[in-house]
Amino acid sequence: MEPDWQWYRSFLAVLDHGSLSAAARALGLTQPTLGRHIDALEAALGLTLFTRSFEGFAPTDAALNLRPYADGLKDTAAALLRAASGQGEGVRGTVRITASEIVGVEVLPPILAALRQSHPELVVELVVSNEVGDLLRREADIAVRMVQPTQDALIARRVGSIELGMHGRADYLARCGTPRSMDELLRHSLIGFDREDARIRRMTATLGPYDRSIFALRADSDLAQLAAIRAGFGLGVCQVGLARREGLVRVLPRLFSFKLDTWVAMHTDLRDSPRCAVTFAALVEGLAAYTSSV
Repeated sequence: MEPDWQWYRSFLAVLDHGSLSAAARALGLTQPTLGRHIDALEAALGLTLFTRSFEGFAPTDAALNLRPYADGLKDTAAALLRAASGQGEGVRGTVRITASEIVGVEVLPPILAALRQSHPELVVELVVSNEVGDLLRREADIAVRMVQPTQDALIARRVGSIELGMHGRADYLARCGTPRSMDELLRHSLIGFDREDARIRRMTATLGPYDRSIFALRADSDLAQLAAIRAGFGLGVCQVGLARREGLVRVLPRLFSFKLDTWVAMHTDLRDSPRCAVTFAALVEGLAAYTSSV
């Protein structure tokens, strides 16, 4: 028997929330209804998806193996609704954009505000995350990325590069001194990452002792690091243009200078969608102006 699509939605909710009651509340369903969905899906697939206990529903290996496919259904259903919302004359409907934390919070808002003024029937869903969303799976319509997209099915436009540097507040430097070397820098209150990833390894490959052990404040959120720099906690890395806007002072510019190529990408299937085409063009224009100004 072909499983009902609603059963997959219920399946994902139980995976996310760990119990029928919490999943039912999230979906606005009753607990017995949700339980019937899980039972029916297990019967249709011939699999046990959860181990039931007083502590909740624990997913089996089968459930975990099936999750990516259920996520794909969820993403496709959301993309279908966005496409449907854009039908009709003119630029209208919903467009979903994914961008890194700093770009999404500090750079895109004025670009999106101007876009909304030009197209008041356009609705923007902004996903702010340093995780790279999968455009091929339709997790988003358009992505702003700091690495070049490589999939053939994507339209990608390079809009420039964003430079990163080491910065601090003027009053912090007046109190603690301005470092002139790496040795002097290591005596400061430094702000940086908690867990190292590929992006950070690329950025710090030439810096020697620049690792988590030297930081007085560790956070994997770029926004948290920026907030600490703004508050005068110490010195940390942020975008040069953003630091200039905030009145932060750059130190050791020759030692700390990283340039991140910036790209705007979307699936080729969306090139004829008015809502996506105008949004893509606005992001390319706005981000090109931002990168060229720094």
